[in-house]
Amino acid sequence: MGRLTLPLRDTAAAARFGVRLAAALRVGDAVLLFGDLGAGKTTLARAVIEALTGETDAPSPTFTLVQSYEADAGFLLLHADLYRLADEGELDELGLDEALDHGAALIEWPDRAPGWRPPDRLEIQLDETEDGGRRARLTAFGAWEDRLGQLSN
Repeated sequence: MGRLTLPLRDTAAAARFGVRLAAALRVGDAVLLFGDLGAGKTTLARAVIEALTGETDAPSPTFTLVQSYEADAGFLLLHADLYRLADEGELDELGLDEALDHGAALIEWPDRAPGWRPPDRLEIQLDETEDGGRRARLTAFGAWEDRLGQLSN
C-alpha cells in the first residue's frame, strides 16, 4: 500500500490532477472518491472524464447512479455515484465488476458499499483545508502502487 498527499488549491489544480489521473488509468482500475458533500469528488471525476473523452459537460450520476463513456484510450470509463444506494446488494445491478473487466471506474461515495473493494484501486480522500483549498490523500492498492508516483505534482 502506497500513500501520497497532494494540495489542490483551486479548481485548476484539481483539473491538472485529473489529467494526470486520467493518464495513469488502465483497464481494471477503480478510483474510489471519498469526501463530504462539496469536497470536490464530482469536480475531479469530471476532469478525468474530460481528459479521457473530451466530454466537457459530463452530468453527475447522482440520480442515474452510473454514466459510461468510451475513453479515447480505447476502454470503457464508468462514473458511478453510490450516494443513493439503498443496499450494497444493488451493486450487482450496476455492473461495476463487469465494467472493470473492460474498463476503469470512478466511484463517488464508495463508503455506501464498504464490502466492495477491487484489488487494483486508488482511494482518494478529498478534504477542505484551513485556507479554503482542498487536499487529496491518495492510498494505492495493487497495480496502483507502482503508478502512484505518476500522480505527484
